[in-house]
Amino acid sequence: MPILRLNAGPEGLRLHGSPASARSALATAACGTGPIIIMVHGFKYDPDTVRFSPHTSIFAHAKHPDRDGDVQWLRHLGFGAGNPDEGLAVAFGWRARGNLWRAVRSAHAAGRHLAEVIADLHRRAAQRPIHVITHSMGSEIIFEALQTLPAHSVQRIITLTGASYASRAQQAMTTAAGHTAELINITSRENDLFDFAFERLIPAPHPKDRAMSAGLTLSNAVTVQLDCLRTLSLLTGFGGHIAPPQRRVCHWSGYTRPGVMRFYAHALRRPDAVPLEALRLVLPATTAPRWSRIFARPTLSLPLPSAHKTAS
Repeated sequence: MPILRLNAGPEGLRLHGSPASARSALATAACGTGPIIIMVHGFKYDPDTVRFSPHTSIFAHAKHPDRDGDVQWLRHLGFGAGNPDEGLAVAFGWRARGNLWRAVRSAHAAGRHLAEVIADLHRRAAQRPIHVITHSMGSEIIFEALQTLPAHSVQRIITLTGASYASRAQQAMTTAAGHTAELINITSRENDLFDFAFERLIPAPHPKDRAMSAGLTLSNAVTVQLDCLRTLSLLTGFGGHIAPPQRRVCHWSGYTRPGVMRFYAHALRRPDAVPLEALRLVLPATTAPRWSRIFARPTLSLPLPSAHKTAS
């Protein structure tokens, strides 16, 4: 399975678990065929700490079923099945531990390194589509990367409950690279508590700005609310057979919900089968108001997956 594990830190871009040159590894990886899918984790992970490394949890490669609440992104995104055109997976790690303010600064620095990775891959393999999927504060990394990339560097971006302000997302998606990319903004009222905390702790760029979960007004973006049963029903027409929500509060349902990662794989590998404009035409135009799930009846109270009590 073609997979490139990269880490971004104060010392620059490094190949995970190897002293070899990251640049040389990029050159070799770009020689294959199929799509390039870059995976970016969120807050609380650190690739240099075994206990919190994304490379041994969500970015791990294993043939066995998911264990202890971990969802193996590689397997669910279509890697490791032996398909000669499955493409290249890039597992992008960054230092996301410590307080939230430090993580935001780290994300912006990591975003500049991600821009280098994307630019290198695009230059060497212009014929291969490059997609990015992020969770939580990983959205800040791709939005930072878009600032300096040329047009057509990235084809499609999927942000899972992104920890970014709407104005930040909208500005990034109107840059040269952002304007020629498509964004699927995955949201859920299960994430309201985390969005609320983000808005209280991280200063907004503009007055009355909201987290991107409130929705985006962009021609090249669509917001998909995963806890909306009507939305889930409509997604079946686009290959999305996703289980209904089970919790009132959950920061990880964007990738732990049964069937949801398979839908992302379909949207990234077959963009023509999940066209943005078609999604926009059929999905609800607005998201449900904040707290509508928390205060809904009847109450559902299930334990959080144990593996995500220390990492998100």
